[in-house]
Amino acid sequence: MPELPEVETVRRSLERMLVGQSLARIDLRRADLRFPFPEDFAARLTGRTITAVRRRAKYLQLMLDSRDVLIVHLGMTGRFIMGTPGADTVRGAVVGDYVYETGHLPQHDHVVLETAGGLRITYNDPRRFGYMLLEAEADLEAHALFRALGVEPLGNELDAALLAKRAAGRKADLKAFLMDQRNIAGLGNIYVCEALFRAGSSPRRRAGTLAGRGGRPTDRAARLVQAIRQVLTEAVEAGGSTLRDYRQPDGRAGAFQDRHDVYDREGEACRKPGCGGIIRRITQSGRSTFYCPRCQT
Repeated sequence: MPELPEVETVRRSLERMLVGQSLARIDLRRADLRFPFPEDFAARLTGRTITAVRRRAKYLQLMLDSRDVLIVHLGMTGRFIMGTPGADTVRGAVVGDYVYETGHLPQHDHVVLETAGGLRITYNDPRRFGYMLLEAEADLEAHALFRALGVEPLGNELDAALLAKRAAGRKADLKAFLMDQRNIAGLGNIYVCEALFRAGSSPRRRAGTLAGRGGRPTDRAARLVQAIRQVLTEAVEAGGSTLRDYRQPDGRAGAFQDRHDVYDREGEACRKPGCGGIIRRITQSGRSTFYCPRCQT
């Protein structure tokens, strides 16, 4: 599943190519993806101009001049391919390749958007876990997908005081607390593991220890906020992490996986100078957690 840095990489690429473009033709090649397409989906998009491309958590939001919003979730294998009408999309520019070494198979092209300026945007999704919705911009914050989401980890709202307030009295472990989208929106398994390592906090530690007397943030909370920001910023700048399934918009592998300190490094030596620990893998809430039991306390 793509995480925030990977989705942000796709957003930035779509923004560069699509803002100001008018949608001239929409071709739906099936009735649904993970969910059915909204009623009159193609008709409501045709003739509309894309005014902005935003991201909320792991969702893409394409803002339209009609005051509607095209919401896209990429699922596990969704990707956009850019080309021109009549061209071979196999050689098109891939924007967010989440396909497990399958390449581009035309039978998985489910939605094709063509702009008045001659650009074709093909949504390709072999597993069809992605989906597209069309909602009124005025109703966006109250929508079921967004109303319960926490703060954006790269936004100004996230600080040690807010983190402590959310964590105070919580018995859940830090890993589960950070993965809960109601607390911080968009954090996923890879970057939670990496942030906890940089902050020197065990994923098994109780979340409530981020708050001290009177709910004041502890030094641990301040270190964790800083680590979250650093990890995500570096990952976005590197184009995300390529494991088995992710590529940057130009087809190159994302580079952040080369900087992973703990994720997928079970049995390897801790990279923190002077630590001497060995990276361990445990399972929490059905997900693999990687950490150093010696320097993460």
